[in-house]
Amino acid sequence: MQKGTCGQRFTAAVMEGSGEEFTKYRSPLVSRYACKDMSYNFSDRNKFITWRQLWIYLADAQKELGLPITDAQLSEMKSHLKDIDFVMAAEKERKLRHDVLAHVHTFAHYCPTAAPIIHWGATSCYVGDNMDLIMLRDGFDILLPKLARVIDRLANFAEKYADLPTLGFTHYQPAQLTTVGKRACLWLQDLVMDMRNLQRARDDLRFRGVKGTTGTQASFLQLFDGDHEKVEELDRKVTELAGFKKSYLVTSQTYSRKVDIDTLCVLASLGATVHKICTDIRLLANLKEIEEPFEKEQIGSSAVPYKRNPMLAERCCGLARHLMALVSDPLQTAAVQRISLPESFLTADIILSTLQNITEGLVVYPKVIERHICHELPFMATENIIMAMVKAGGNRQMIRIRKRKDCHGHIHVLSQQAAAVVKQEGGHNDLLDRVKADPYFSPILGQLDALLDPKTFIGRAPQQVTRFLAEEVRPVLEPYKSKMDVKIELEL
Repeated sequence: MQKGTCGQRFTAAVMEGSGEEFTKYRSPLVSRYACKDMSYNFSDRNKFITWRQLWIYLADAQKELGLPITDAQLSEMKSHLKDIDFVMAAEKERKLRHDVLAHVHTFAHYCPTAAPIIHWGATSCYVGDNMDLIMLRDGFDILLPKLARVIDRLANFAEKYADLPTLGFTHYQPAQLTTVGKRACLWLQDLVMDMRNLQRARDDLRFRGVKGTTGTQASFLQLFDGDHEKVEELDRKVTELAGFKKSYLVTSQTYSRKVDIDTLCVLASLGATVHKICTDIRLLANLKEIEEPFEKEQIGSSAVPYKRNPMLAERCCGLARHLMALVSDPLQTAAVQRISLPESFLTADIILSTLQNITEGLVVYPKVIERHICHELPFMATENIIMAMVKAGGNRQMIRIRKRKDCHGHIHVLSQQAAAVVKQEGGHNDLLDRVKADPYFSPILGQLDALLDPKTFIGRAPQQVTRFLAEEVRPVLEPYKSKMDVKIELEL
């Protein structure tokens, strides 16, 4: 079984580094929680390697279409793809006040023969915006298998507990019974929606392509002596080399920021789902019905030894709120964009890794659930008792309660008495004992235990679970079958 380890070990960082990195602020998203793949996806190293790769794609396509570029120049660029002198680049950016030109000069330093054709005819957004779109695509490709694993683990949980009765709530007040598996299916339904939304957003991404300074492709039209077909073919070839099926037919300097909004909206929607799921888990943990996994040596509180805080669910809720808040940023400047897009993917990645850990180890306490059901079920069973009495010949017509001549009147009085014992005296729910002791209900005395079987109150919940998993959940997991064996081990 493969293992995907999240976070960076603090002690290893101290031992391997000089300690200077600890004198500057580092986002906890990276230093404390983030997984390796997503951290690298938005790293400076990946960013500038991608820039260089884009320059190689451009030169490759330009040569193929007849521009005077040699094999030696291309070979030189490819051989120095990853030779990045960050110190030199920073020094040149300080002088030039332009990050793209700084890296053009730094790349040219290693590729003197290719220097004249690096970034030929391109604008800063050729590398900047196309790189952003590549990172968004690759970010989705990291998230989707993780979301699939969360859905898979939760689907297994739902199947296991498909017919285990539990209290259902409305307004967080006991209502009718459902099953533990059915409740998990409600969580799954939202996650499956998120899976479709993320896949759709990923598939809708296009390449900015080779569009020039303001999107008119004027510089490339000049390079190809007014040959429109070659300009269009250049755009198509570079788009294909970058792994995209299509480019946006029209752009300005940048691709439309609607793309960023769409991306952040689907991630924020995922955040809303996770917040709901983990809030439910925290509430159920308070009832001691369900708990997230608790490590053998984990400490819940420094002051209260017996506490088992839902630490992971709390983390998910907090990060989910942060993720939802980021959706307001993309229409601002590029400076904000550089923060909101990476943070949204890093946050979503951390949330899914944590939620996978939770769903792989959810603990259910059936006896606690049974006790809570027994506490509420007599009240829920009153309608069943009335119906049984009607079948046995009781009078269901509403008359004055004090005469106690109708089923509803009898059960109403007994219910109020039992409720008073529960709420005012702190006693157990003795409604069933009162019904059994009342001669009025003697015609159904032998049916009472059967009428209070919890499984008669869960309706079609088990059947709904089975059908939902088969028709809605398992099919969306098919493309990710080969990636299901990755186990998450959280370090913090």
